[in-house]
Amino acid sequence: MELERVAPMEIEARSFELIERELPHPLDPALAPIIKRVIHTTADFDYADSLCFVHDAVSAGLAALREGAVIVTDTTMAQAGINKRALSKLGGETRCFISDPAVAEAARKMGVTRSSAAVDLAARIDDRPLIFAVGNAPTALARLYELIVAGKVSPRLVIGVPVGFVNVVQSKEMILSAPVPAIVARGRKGGSNVAAAICNALLYMLVGREQA
Repeated sequence: MELERVAPMEIEARSFELIERELPHPLDPALAPIIKRVIHTTADFDYADSLCFVHDAVSAGLAALREGAVIVTDTTMAQAGINKRALSKLGGETRCFISDPAVAEAARKMGVTRSSAAVDLAARIDDRPLIFAVGNAPTALARLYELIVAGKVSPRLVIGVPVGFVNVVQSKEMILSAPVPAIVARGRKGGSNVAAAICNALLYMLVGREQA
């Protein structure tokens, strides 16, 4: 078996050609850039069917980014994977509170996970549009749902793609039932890389991959 000869700068474009060829069915053109970016990141075509978009999620996310949104992630890994150059061109920034000493103390006092306590801290940001990108912790997604329902936070977009087994499916379904725009990977699959990929797909829709 011989390796395919592809120039370094053409690898990504070639990957997307293969993804387009192997898709199990045609995609909604408005959603395709996000779904394809996630498949590119994971090499998993299940996302063509498992990614759910509610309450005009794509339009809402793009509008928030145009307004200089703060993207709050539940892990430093997801934060690291977001294209900061593209985000900064739109006046946005990323925040992750998981390592904040105040979060650790609050989690200890309340007997909850740091991921849950971090959402409480992030919810205090009230001067910028908020996008929550959760790729690891279902407790963060569940706490976010509670705050949304209680009217204590109103994110412009929730990206709910935690991976795992305990309360993962349930937390995703909770967010899908919330009155906010959301992009959710139904089922157990997801991850910080998926959360970052969705953020980047939205950014590239505005900035362009070549300029990012």
